[in-house]
Amino acid sequence: MLAACAGPRPQAPPGAAVTPPQAWRNGLAGSSVEVSADWWRAFNDPVLTQIVQTALIHNTDVAIAATRVAEARGQFHLARAQGLPDIQGALQGLHERDVNPGFGVGENQTVGAADVSISYDLDLFGRLANAREAARAELLASQAARDNIRLAVAASAASGYMTLRALDARLAVVQATLADRADALKIARRRTAAGYASQLDLAQAEADYAATARLVPTAQLAIALQEDGLSLLLGESPRAFERGADLAAIALPTIPASVPSSLLRRRPDIAAVEQQLIAANHSLDSARAAFMPDVQLSASGGLDNSTIIPQAVWVYALGGAVLTPIFDSGRLRAQQETVAARRDQAAFAYRKAALVAFREVEDALASLQRLQEQEADLNAERAVLAHTVTLATNRYRAGYSPYLDQLDAQRGLLSADLSLVESRAERLNAAVTLFQALGGGWQGGGYSSSMAAVGPK
Repeated sequence: MLAACAGPRPQAPPGAAVTPPQAWRNGLAGSSVEVSADWWRAFNDPVLTQIVQTALIHNTDVAIAATRVAEARGQFHLARAQGLPDIQGALQGLHERDVNPGFGVGENQTVGAADVSISYDLDLFGRLANAREAARAELLASQAARDNIRLAVAASAASGYMTLRALDARLAVVQATLADRADALKIARRRTAAGYASQLDLAQAEADYAATARLVPTAQLAIALQEDGLSLLLGESPRAFERGADLAAIALPTIPASVPSSLLRRRPDIAAVEQQLIAANHSLDSARAAFMPDVQLSASGGLDNSTIIPQAVWVYALGGAVLTPIFDSGRLRAQQETVAARRDQAAFAYRKAALVAFREVEDALASLQRLQEQEADLNAERAVLAHTVTLATNRYRAGYSPYLDQLDAQRGLLSADLSLVESRAERLNAAVTLFQALGGGWQGGGYSSSMAAVGPK
């Protein structure tokens, strides 16, 4: 009885508890509207939708995650089978020559036997039941981890497409600027030939055209590399991609931001670590049950026959056994300490996952707000610079200012156009990030979001 004493149940570390904030830092009110499961359709680009759906079907990481779920399902079936009766049948026969012990003479006999045996562990203290529940939680954790990978792949595909369209827009800006530089170079050559402009103006125009021209192959290379990376994400060989809406035409959806506490039920990564915590908790209870006696029942019966007996004999056996640890040099207690430490690790992992989730939503909300303000300022700046280019060009052609004034104005306009492209892409990617941070419409089937899962079962 002393050997079977497991002692008090190790309590979960109080520092692992999670207390969600009451509201988001930017003051955004929570919404009861759930994020749609196919949230990428909110950008109103059919090509984007097709790319995301293809990635979810053919991505190799998603396929690997699916096989991990199958592995966890097999482990759960194995754990469940441990608590069921074990029935075995045997059929054997042999021909032998042996010495008759009573008469000291040799004799031949042919022996045959058929029997069935049944054994069953009563599991009075829940060792097998807790092992089964731990395997079930591991299965749910693997399913949530698979869904988290699917969400990450969908977000990466959407973000990759946004980046591709941003590179297309950047190339279009550079090509349009190059066309303007070509026109300016023609004018500079005519004015220099007519004696209205100096060789310095011509040299500056030629240098500016060359500097802009070298941006074209750089942008084209970036597009090719982005397409190759997107192809890999879709599980395909490198290829060119069809284009949908222009970057400026891709819709910026309105994203419902739920209250922080609901985030713990809407993110698959949090559900995964929570189920791992539940699994560790059940493993601890199973390890504690190993201190207690194990009662096993068994029964067997069959038919034995031999050529040296007049007729077959029915045989049977009924019995039971009580197995209890007496002295194991502290192995069971060491096992309990190990499992308890793993439970504590899972508890802190849950807390970390929750804090990371809160941080990711806050970052995405702040990015959307500040990038919107930045884009408005860039549009105002771009309008002023476009007007400046017009004034500088007219003054240069009229001979009132040097070409350098026009060149400076054109450089400023190019920089503003490229910044606008970058800002728009960042806003779209921030929206994708927020969809992912909010769980992307994933439904976790009502996982508990409290630390009650750590307590005794």
